Amino acid sequence: MLASLLCRRLVPATLKLVNHHHPVFSRAMTSEGTDPPISKSAAKKLAAKQAKEAKKAEVQARLKAEADARDVDDYSKDKYGKQPICTSSEKTGRKWVEVEDLDTSMAGEEVLVRGRVHLSRVTGKQCFLKLRHRYYSVQIVYAVDEKISKQMIKYVGGCPKESIVDVQGVVVKADVPIESCSQKNLELQGMTFHVVSESEPQLPLQIDDASRPVGTEGAGPIVNQDTRLNNRILDLRTPTSQAIFRVGHGVVELFREYLSANGFTEIHTPKIISAASEGGANVFKVSYFKGNAFLAQSPQLYKQMAVCADIERVFTVGAVFRAEDSNTHRHLCEFTGLDIEMAFKEHYHEALTVIGDMFISMFKGLQKRYATEIEIVNKQFPADPFKFVEPALVLNYPEAISMLREGGIEIGDFDDLSTPNEKFLGKLVKAKYDTDFYILDKYPLEVRPFYTMPCPHDPKYSNSYDIFMRGEEIMSGAQRIHDPALLEERAKVHEIELETIRSYIDSFKFGSSPHAGGGVGGERVLMLFLGLDNIRKTSMFPRDPKRLTP
Repeated sequence: MLASLLCRRLVPATLKLVNHHHPVFSRAMTSEGTDPPISKSAAKKLAAKQAKEAKKAEVQARLKAEADARDVDDYSKDKYGKQPICTSSEKTGRKWVEVEDLDTSMAGEEVLVRGRVHLSRVTGKQCFLKLRHRYYSVQIVYAVDEKISKQMIKYVGGCPKESIVDVQGVVVKADVPIESCSQKNLELQGMTFHVVSESEPQLPLQIDDASRPVGTEGAGPIVNQDTRLNNRILDLRTPTSQAIFRVGHGVVELFREYLSANGFTEIHTPKIISAASEGGANVFKVSYFKGNAFLAQSPQLYKQMAVCADIERVFTVGAVFRAEDSNTHRHLCEFTGLDIEMAFKEHYHEALTVIGDMFISMFKGLQKRYATEIEIVNKQFPADPFKFVEPALVLNYPEAISMLREGGIEIGDFDDLSTPNEKFLGKLVKAKYDTDFYILDKYPLEVRPFYTMPCPHDPKYSNSYDIFMRGEEIMSGAQRIHDPALLEERAKVHEIELETIRSYIDSFKFGSSPHAGGGVGGERVLMLFLGLDNIRKTSMFPRDPKRLTP
């Protein structure tokens, strides 16, 4: 009964709350039901938007209709366009001809070539395309005829630079030399054009700008070193960069060839080591499980250990790490070390002669095998041809001091050579002996490492040498002390704690042949041989105190 009364009292109150004319309910219905009336301004904006969308749809429909019409009329549509992504799905048996192998003897032949779009230019009913592969290039001409449509000409002309394309064409002898291409006496009459990999249209640098010869900067923009290195993939595509690293390949190739032919064994040494190779603070420290390790500054200890193990002539090619905060034109924190060590019978000049002959052999091989590449580099970075005499010129340290003094330099008998003095000495040697390459023997003992053998005839000098190219040092070497007692004695003179080098000293406890050697940076040899101004040009991905990428 009480519940019934409560229900009767509550019902009228509830009915009032759902009254359709109540303002709250009216607003709720407006927001959840039909849209509220809009202002005249909003209505105009809406109408304008709808008109714009309608016009856009109309334009798109017209363009599609035109494209469809063009497809119907385009009798060349199967001769050009994008190829599907290469997924190695089939073998067609097609044969490509390299751009560098094209020859006028092929005139009239159809060939298939692949390269990058270096430049394209549409002129009337023709399109001139410069196709580049490494440092070779060829001109390809497309002309409207019964097989080549206007649409194809437009497509070829609009293909982004640096895209990789396959082109089929007929070899034609050029009426006049085509000076802008490496293939000057022929061109291709284009028949097909298919894009293998399309480049983005906006390039961070232009290949032509990055290839501009020194001294012609006014002809267009110049690309600075940081821009080159930040976009190294593009920079490496320039003909000059391609040529530089082909010659760089030759440096290592000829180093290996000469030594292999003269009884040397190539070895591979650790790059993660327990102590600094050469002492000092110029070493990279890395974590190694529960302890620390270091990146090798030199393979010297391991070369010497190999000689002690009766592998009497060894060489190695590998990364060398130097934590030197040197931001110069010739220093890197990581470079390719070309190292040599050999046992000799009675005099360290046996090793020095081998090293000198090795470099002469390398220089002759580079000039013979890589003449084309050297010429390409010289077009952008002009330099005097590298000169050397055979056999290699060897000067004693006192002779060098006398030459410097005659040239007006104040220097002590046993002073080390500063970088400016080394360069000046290089000029004096070139003027007197007409050579860019020489060996400076018998350095003062006090400026050489503790493991250097003292000179038996004058203890103020040593059985050590530096080797120079164009006035810059490329190699330091010496006869190493192979007697443990003498090694300890020399270490004490240099105030080196014996326990820090105990493993090195102990390497000679079980008998060791007298031996000598040295190490050189491949990038520095390449830089100086080509006469370049910065080692970053000869290091593919250089590492210096300010650069760790790419």
